[in-house]
This record gives sequence, C-alpha cells and structure tokens, in this order.
Amino acid sequence: MAIDRKRQILDAATNSFSLFGYKATTMDQVAKLANVGKGTIYTFFKNKEELFDEIVSSLINEMKQQAEEAIESESTFSVNVHRALFRLLEFRKEHKLTIKLYQEAREMGTPAVSEVIDRMEKVVIEFLSHRIEKAIASGAIKPCDPNMTAFVMLKLYVSLIFDWERTHGPLDKDEIANLFELYLIKGLSKR
Repeated sequence: MAIDRKRQILDAATNSFSLFGYKATTMDQVAKLANVGKGTIYTFFKNKEELFDEIVSSLINEMKQQAEEAIESESTFSVNVHRALFRLLEFRKEHKLTIKLYQEAREMGTPAVSEVIDRMEKVVIEFLSHRIEKAIASGAIKPCDPNMTAFVMLKLYVSLIFDWERTHGPLDKDEIANLFELYLIKGLSKR
C-alpha cells in the first residue's frame, strides 16, 4: 500500500510540475492531485525539493535508457552517436516535464530548474564522452578531448533541432545526420 501511495504522489507531482512548472507547484496542489493528505506526502518526502529531485532522477534514468537503446553494436560510431542524440532530443521535445522545465528555465530562470537542466546536460555529455573514449581506443576516431567533443556534439544537435527550426523550419532525421557527419565527422576540409 505504501508503495502505491508513493507512486501516486510521484505521478501527481510529475503532472503538477509538467503543467505548472517547478516554481508554481505547491505541496497542496500535489496532495490534491494525488488525492492524499499533505501529511502523507511528508511521510515520503521532506519537502518539494526532495520530491522534485526524485522525479528528476527518474527522468534522467529514463533518458539514459533511451540513449542506450538507440545504440546498435554493429553500427558505426557516427551512426550510434547520431541515433542516441536524436533519441534524447526527441525525448526532450516530446516529454511534458522536460518541455515545461526548459520553458521555465528560459522564461523565469528558476535556479532549481536551471540546475536540473545543467544536470541533464551533464548526463548527456558523460554518456557521449564515454562513447567517444571507446571510439578513440578502438581507433574509430582521432584522439580528441572527449568532454569538449561531447559538448560540441550536443550543442550542434540542439542547434539543429531547436534553434534552426525557429526560423527555417524543422530538419528531418536524415538531414541532421548528414550535417552532423559533414561538420563533425568528415569536417569541411577538401583534403
């Protein structure tokens, strides 16, 4: 029964954070949405921050799982990185909570939300960095700084999926893969 109550609270809180954002969500709202007394929430979570942290940790684990599922052992480094990044950014684009968090960070700059955005980005960069290290070790790519390369890869994808779309319309998955290959894997040099 306790597990069901906790799940009920987490689902209600996720719904509230997704609809209203972190700043506007209150424990009273969560209690009402979960159909429990506010005191019941405090038997599982000390405060809103702890509740939010558990939801975000679960979200990040789901993101990691999405990235891992995109990797195919028989595919090249380039294809796998493209597949993982595309899957992660599609997840971000479609998941109600991530949409609201990015909106709140952009519009209000809520510190707790900005920290979560940084935490999610760090997880993606660590995931990519690990893949880059393996590719370097296997000779699939030239030696480079894995963290810097992961950062650039992520930022390129974010720009192609979110920023370019604002003024030029969306690019499809193949166009993004081709641009990624051109700019990061092959480079622009004619050599």
